[in-house]
Amino acid sequence: MNNEIVLPSRQRILNVHNPQPIANRLPKIRRKYKKVRLKSKRKWLACCANTVALIFFTLLQPVSSNRPPRFAIDGGQSEIVLRLKESPETVVGSQIYTLKGFDPDNDPLVFGKRPSHDSEIIRIENTGGNEANVYLAKELDRELKDEYSIVLTLTDNHYNDYNYVTQSFLLLVEDINDNAPIFLPYQSAIEIPENSDPGIITTLEATDEDEGAYGQVVYYLQELDGDNDMFSISTYQGKGVLRLMGELDYETKSLYQLRVLAVDRAHQGPINTGTAAILVKVGDVGDQPPEFVEVQAVTRIPEDAEIGTRVLRVRAIDGDRGINNPIEYDLELTELFDIDRHTGVVYTAQQLDREDSNKQVNGAYILKITATEVPHSQMSASEEVMQVKTEVTVIVTDVNDEIPTFRQPIYRCEVNENSQSNTPLSFIDDDVQNFVEDHDIGSNGTFRLFLDPPNDVFEIVPAVAVNEVNFMVRVKNAKSIDYEEMKEINFTLFAREIDEPDRWSSAHLQVYIRDQNDNFPEFTQSIYNTSIPENSDLGAIVAKIEATDIDSGDFGTMGIRFHNLRGGIAHLLHLNPITGVITIKQPGDSAFDREINSLHYLTVEAIDNVGIGNRNTAQILVNIEDVNDNAPIFVQRHYEAKLLENKREFETPLLVEARDIDLNGTENSQITYEIVEGLYRENFTIDPGRGLLRPLHSFDYEELLENRGRIRRRADNGIREIDLLVRARDSGIPMLSTVVPVLIYVEDVNDNMPIFQKNFYAKTIPEDLPGGSSILQVMAIDRDGSAPNNVVVYRIQMGASDKFVINSESGVISVAHGANLDPDLTEPKKLVYTLTVLALDGGIGNSQLMNSATVNITIKDVNNKPPVLGELPTIRIMENTIVGTQVYRVRATDLDESPIIRYRINRDNCEARNEEGTFVKLTEFDFLNAFDLDPIEGTIKLLKLLDREKIEYLKLAISAEDLAAVKGKQVAEAILNIIIEDENDNNPKFKQPFYRKTITENSINGVLIANILAYDLDKNKTITYSLEGNPAVRNLVHLDPQTGEMVVANKIDHEQYQWLNLTVRATDSGIPPRSALVDVYVSVLDENDNNPYFIGGTKNYSISENAEIGARIGTVQATDADSGDFGKITFLMDRISSQGKFSIDADTGVLSVADRLDRETKDFYMLVIEAWDNYQFGFLAGESRNAFKQIFITILDENDNAPEVFLPTSCVLITEYHELNEKITTIRGKDADDPESPNGRLEFQIAKGNRYDLFELRQIDEWTANIYARTHLRNKFGNHTLTIATRDLGVPSNVVTKTFDICVSDFNDHPPVFVTPLHNTTLRIPENTTVGTELLQVLATDEDIGVNALVHYRLKPDPLGSYKIFQIDSETGQLFLKEKLNREKQKLHEIRIEAYDQGLPTSLSTDLDLTIYIRNVNEYEPQFVVEEIHVNFTEHADPGSERVKLPDTIDKDEVDDLDDPPSSVCYFIVKGNEQGYFKLDPETHILSVEKELDREVIANYTLFVRATENCANEKLAYVSKQISATRRSDNIVGITTALRPELSSLGRKQGGFLRNSDHFDRYKHSRNLRSINEDDETSTEQESYEFADSDNPLTSEELLLYDSTVVRVRVRVLDINDNPPHFRTKVFTGGITTNADFGTKFMRIEALDPDEGFNAKIFYYMVGEIRQTLSEGLENVRKSPFLVERDTGDVQLNFDPQKSMKGYFDFMVLANDTLGMKDVAHVFIYLLREDQKVKFVFRLQPDELRLKISTFRDTLSNVTGAIVNIDEIKVHENKDGSVDKTKTDLYMHLVEREDNSILEVPEVLKLIDQHIEQLDDLFKELNVLDTQAAEAELLVAGPPKPMFVWLIFTNLFMTTLLVVTLGLCVSQRKGYKRQLRAAKVNIFRNSSLSLQSNTEPATRVPNTNKHSVQGSNPIWLKGYENEWFRNEENLSQGGQDSLDENFLAIGTQDIHETLKGTAKLFNHTNDLNRHFNVYNQIDKLTNNAQILARKLETTEL
Repeated sequence: MNNEIVLPSRQRILNVHNPQPIANRLPKIRRKYKKVRLKSKRKWLACCANTVALIFFTLLQPVSSNRPPRFAIDGGQSEIVLRLKESPETVVGSQIYTLKGFDPDNDPLVFGKRPSHDSEIIRIENTGGNEANVYLAKELDRELKDEYSIVLTLTDNHYNDYNYVTQSFLLLVEDINDNAPIFLPYQSAIEIPENSDPGIITTLEATDEDEGAYGQVVYYLQELDGDNDMFSISTYQGKGVLRLMGELDYETKSLYQLRVLAVDRAHQGPINTGTAAILVKVGDVGDQPPEFVEVQAVTRIPEDAEIGTRVLRVRAIDGDRGINNPIEYDLELTELFDIDRHTGVVYTAQQLDREDSNKQVNGAYILKITATEVPHSQMSASEEVMQVKTEVTVIVTDVNDEIPTFRQPIYRCEVNENSQSNTPLSFIDDDVQNFVEDHDIGSNGTFRLFLDPPNDVFEIVPAVAVNEVNFMVRVKNAKSIDYEEMKEINFTLFAREIDEPDRWSSAHLQVYIRDQNDNFPEFTQSIYNTSIPENSDLGAIVAKIEATDIDSGDFGTMGIRFHNLRGGIAHLLHLNPITGVITIKQPGDSAFDREINSLHYLTVEAIDNVGIGNRNTAQILVNIEDVNDNAPIFVQRHYEAKLLENKREFETPLLVEARDIDLNGTENSQITYEIVEGLYRENFTIDPGRGLLRPLHSFDYEELLENRGRIRRRADNGIREIDLLVRARDSGIPMLSTVVPVLIYVEDVNDNMPIFQKNFYAKTIPEDLPGGSSILQVMAIDRDGSAPNNVVVYRIQMGASDKFVINSESGVISVAHGANLDPDLTEPKKLVYTLTVLALDGGIGNSQLMNSATVNITIKDVNNKPPVLGELPTIRIMENTIVGTQVYRVRATDLDESPIIRYRINRDNCEARNEEGTFVKLTEFDFLNAFDLDPIEGTIKLLKLLDREKIEYLKLAISAEDLAAVKGKQVAEAILNIIIEDENDNNPKFKQPFYRKTITENSINGVLIANILAYDLDKNKTITYSLEGNPAVRNLVHLDPQTGEMVVANKIDHEQYQWLNLTVRATDSGIPPRSALVDVYVSVLDENDNNPYFIGGTKNYSISENAEIGARIGTVQATDADSGDFGKITFLMDRISSQGKFSIDADTGVLSVADRLDRETKDFYMLVIEAWDNYQFGFLAGESRNAFKQIFITILDENDNAPEVFLPTSCVLITEYHELNEKITTIRGKDADDPESPNGRLEFQIAKGNRYDLFELRQIDEWTANIYARTHLRNKFGNHTLTIATRDLGVPSNVVTKTFDICVSDFNDHPPVFVTPLHNTTLRIPENTTVGTELLQVLATDEDIGVNALVHYRLKPDPLGSYKIFQIDSETGQLFLKEKLNREKQKLHEIRIEAYDQGLPTSLSTDLDLTIYIRNVNEYEPQFVVEEIHVNFTEHADPGSERVKLPDTIDKDEVDDLDDPPSSVCYFIVKGNEQGYFKLDPETHILSVEKELDREVIANYTLFVRATENCANEKLAYVSKQISATRRSDNIVGITTALRPELSSLGRKQGGFLRNSDHFDRYKHSRNLRSINEDDETSTEQESYEFADSDNPLTSEELLLYDSTVVRVRVRVLDINDNPPHFRTKVFTGGITTNADFGTKFMRIEALDPDEGFNAKIFYYMVGEIRQTLSEGLENVRKSPFLVERDTGDVQLNFDPQKSMKGYFDFMVLANDTLGMKDVAHVFIYLLREDQKVKFVFRLQPDELRLKISTFRDTLSNVTGAIVNIDEIKVHENKDGSVDKTKTDLYMHLVEREDNSILEVPEVLKLIDQHIEQLDDLFKELNVLDTQAAEAELLVAGPPKPMFVWLIFTNLFMTTLLVVTLGLCVSQRKGYKRQLRAAKVNIFRNSSLSLQSNTEPATRVPNTNKHSVQGSNPIWLKGYENEWFRNEENLSQGGQDSLDENFLAIGTQDIHETLKGTAKLFNHTNDLNRHFNVYNQIDKLTNNAQILARKLETTEL
């Protein structure tokens, strides 16, 4: 039950005992009851009247002492409100509320209710005491009544005392979902035409009497058959809108049963649903074409059948079952057949002839029959005619009435002599029709072909043919065809039927024999030798070649042409094809450079028949003669040497070297050296032959010239450079030379002391000069030429008294920070300071020099005391006081001598307030300019009148300043308070400048118009209001004189007064009084009391259907007598009448088009127009008035619909023999426009696709046209796409274009024609060609299409059987080798290839003769004679600038005269050049750099170069990789024939052995020129197969090296100085203890240079001063505290440290190389005590620790946040002094980063403990064993006696604990014994060699007591609280599954050997770095493997 009590905030109970008189209490009672809110006005009045009467009656009774009771309501509310759910949720008879009461007299109370209709709903039962229960008496139904108002009564039974009170009780009934939705009456059956568009069908509405969500209805739809996608329903404004979503089809489904569900939206509890059933019937429409039900697809009829013979019958019915129109039949245009329009019977119309090819194929006629519906009613022109088409085939059977016939009477052919058998003869005439045809069927059309007279030279094929054949004459006996014996032969061709021999025909045949080219050209020399000088000019003649041929004409010498010049320089030469002269055509660069290549090989071909006939080859050797064309080249790009000042020899001898690559031993390569340039070249000498450079005398560094162009100075490292230029020249003609720069570095020496510019300095400064201020600068210079020798630093030696400091670098002396120079603060008073300043240079050690100077500083006194200004009084001034009156005078005092005091007003600290106490800004009233303060006298005067209304209180800030102050301002300030007195000088002011108000006409009296308010700035603020103006207007309103409230006094009429203009006066109470006026404008508003009306009568409009949206149609006018919004007209249009097509402007009444109009949809509209006034504000409130009017609109037609064209969707199929008068197809169209007008009439034409004018269009009527063939379609086969343009006759006309295809089928009338290769082509193939190799691919084309053009290939037999050796792919034409070739048996094979098509009924073919020549095999690959080649390239050299020619190979092949000459050898890089750094020219064999090299990235390259004659194979490198991969996978070096297909395509074998050997082993015979004896096959074989040992597998590089065609090229990259040195880190830190010895080298500053050799030499220098910070006890250290070793970078201690010294040093270190490249690092060195070191003990050897020390230092520094410095690493020393080499001690100290202080050892240990979790992994990885102080505390001698007692007690306790522990161990021995034995199992593993190999470290055995780590030893198992060792141990005690019994069964070694290995294994107990993974051997255990695994996983943590 949901009960809710709502109590109003006011109490309605009356206190009747109030002794006030009744007359005084009644008005209050009435007023109190007026404030009670009741649900109903009528109920409230009745309740109020009854209550008043009761109270009145009670009050009339005499007053007694009995007090009334009252209801006790929680919260003190006045009304009880109870909310209950309606029944049955709230059960009748259930308690719904408990009433409580209170009586002051404690009398028993009785609760009741006042009888009423509502009170019957409850029942009250008094329970005794002061409570009563309220029960529900009747069912609650919210739909009948939703609230009950009940009056409860309460009495104490003293009725005469008026102690009877009432209480309002309101019962609200809340709704539950107890009503289901109910549908209102609806249409249960609906019929919809099947062509209906998707849209709204109907609307349903269901109501629910519940409220809220329970009463809101949502609609859902169900279709009983499951077609839920056809219809949908949506909820809109409480209604269900049923829509059609899909397309209906009567033939598919004609009836739909829909169920509409109305579901309420209950969010909880039950959901109620209402159901409505709707039956949707689909109306049939004539939209389906007819259907054929009886069709005979194929029928036969003889060709001699009579006219009118019945052929077949078809029958069709209407596709629309509900209409069933009659059917008419039509046969498309054909002259041979006809059809009955009503019965569908097809019969013959003319005599048939099967041989007539017109409109038939092979005697078959395809008839197209159309079935058309005949509608019962007349159709409109826009309706489509329903029809369907079908095709039937009529086959005309044959009768023998044809004879075989040749298409030509004579044929002329020709054939080449020496043609092979089966060679076809070529027809000479154009357009030869070599056809014989007989179109009868079967045996009637079968005939035989033969030649007359019979012969064995030629034959005709085919011998027998059917119908039509393309015959061919071919050679039968090749030997009989000889051009010299016969040139022409004549025959007669016969074609005779087989069944009837008397039916035949004949033709004449002439055959001509043609001569052939059968001789080869011959060169005059087999090898041509010639020589040319290198660098020959263009056009120079290289050689001239000649050849002859014994054939005649172009086949002989006259037709020889020279072509195909090949070789390394062939592309640089020009070969005259006729004369054979070879000349140079373009520069050859390296090709004609003898130093790169001195001999070239060329080959040339001589070809007869003008370059297209037979050919032969000759070889040309070109020798290159030397010319002096190479200048000497220095080995280095530049040379450097270092010369110390005053030295006469370089540090290292300087030797320059150049080389000349011209021919050795000649003057062209003889080199002489000389110095040619340099400012100091006269000071040096050079050996002209050796190139040794020496100085003639020493140099003074400071005296070297400062010439920037020639001498470069480097002040940062003390080196100056001298440039020289050395030339190397040869002795050739002409002489060539090269120069190289030489740099001489002269190093400076410190030999000059600093010199001050002045020896004495003086300066006077004021006493208040702040700390850090500069006083003066001392300056000293050093004549040394470089740093640090000439770098000067300054120090104050004495006299500063902590008052002054000096900048060590600039020499600027300044006041020390915090120093006070006031002489009055010193005792005695000090005015002068004398300072001694030192200047020191940057010399190191004893070489440092210094000088001194004196500085005097005088202190000057200043004035710095401020004036004093006393407290100022408060003064009063009357406003409007006369200007110039003096109001006050200010005085101040100053203690300084001769002060100059000036007074001013401080504007920033002044303030003013008005009467309310608000601050007044200067922008509001400039009160400061109202006063004048005399700056000298201090008098204050008024400058302008004061206004109290603006300011009343004023504070002036008076400042007194001493102008005699030297520094800063000395100011004193005080406040002067001023009060302004008032004066009446302001008129009253209104709140607004005027008042504008509105009021409705006929307003009742007393209605407020406006509140007129005025105010006075003076203190006299009492204001009186009065009204002035027209008396008639004044009588309409009333103005209150005190409040200014203006109200209506009389009736106001808008028609008389639209405005009331009044004036109000406000007068103040001042003396004399002041007043002000304001205007009041009152606007009188009108009321709506007139209806609008239209102007003009009914109107008719017309508009075109293509009018644009927004087009104006007309204007509707209406007016209204009212004004304003009441007179404003708003026009509306009825949506139903306009259907959304029109709109009207609501303000102007302009009628316009709102949507696209379509006359074809609707051509007439009747619109209803409404005119409303006050629509915007009064329509919804019912305060608007309206009028109606009808308007008629007619839609005019426009040509706005494009025609619709219906064309065939598929290709219209016809043959190329289609008849001209036969219709191809029919075109139909329609137009939605009016068919009676030109807009609906159509015109057709062919727009595109009829390029050759093959087709024409004939229009039948306005909507139909046919397509015909204009001309014959012979050879026009293919698809023809026609574009049909359809236009209507409207203006402008609409044009539609659509396309359709006409497919003209082909007839097989063209034989195949070979395209490639040409006839009589000779193909050369090597003898060792692999079986299955593709030799060539033939290609033949056929001008037919489709199957007729599908060409297949086959080989024809020949007398020698060559066709059996080859095989051809019938589809692709690829010719393959079928059998192995044997050149000794047959060198020449002549085969004939036939190409034939797949045409029907006869296939056509063509032959191709092909000659295949078997050439000898190139059996030997070129071989290198060396295994390895070394070459050098300089890094960063320009790509291509350095070139190296690789050595030549040798080739053992012998050239056969009939075969091709040897091919040129090409080099390819097969490995090592994956990144493409190098380029190897395949022909010239020149190796060069392709990308810039960097020695620091890669210093050496190894390239593998292969030599091969297969220069065109670009994939050689890839194939070589494939070979290597294949060999590695086989693991055998001797792979023979099992090579992959990629390798066989190379057509080569390796080494110097026969390539066609069946068992050739390229690896076995590799390197035969170096390591294999060719005469001893047996020994070679044994030596070769030693590499097949599986224990010594070869790598891919080794495999390549055992290939004699591959050479290894070692490339070394020469270094240049291109990398500066880089310090290992930019900051080096270290420490030195105070007990270190002088000269100790304690740290190293290390830099790295990626260069090598001399270029990587690094020198170290200290730069600048060594700064000391936080130093103590270092005052006596004068010289540099540290020295840096120049060569090594070691830092050396240069003073004697003492224990009292503290602090740290920092300085800069410079590292530069021999070229002057440099890097800088910062060094910090800390002084520390020996006890500040921390010692770490590692279980690592020192070398191992040094490799990991950087990681340890960086990690420890990052974790702790401190600087970690490593002091020392040494082998661990035990306490007894012995050395443990397995451990290492590391000493270090830590430095705080913030203050650079050394951390004490306890701080370090505490810091490590705080971060132990972060350092845990690091300590475990490096095996950190201990961390302790470096120096242990010494034990105090003679410990006290209590200490001995404590030690004895401790020893006794430890002994007792040891005894207990040993007892426990013995008790657990048995259990742990098994676990220890199980831990040994892993050493008996089969797969590991750890026990067999002495080199493998001993492993760590888990789960034994060999460990020292808690958790891994079985003793600690209880610490993990695991119980597995107890339970499972009991399960495995003995038996066949016991581990004790079975664990040794897995081993194969003897048990004694096993125990020995175990003992050896366990000897390594301290090695924590050696690991053994026991899990690898768990799988070797037997039954208990899983148990042991779990144990190990648990304990091995």
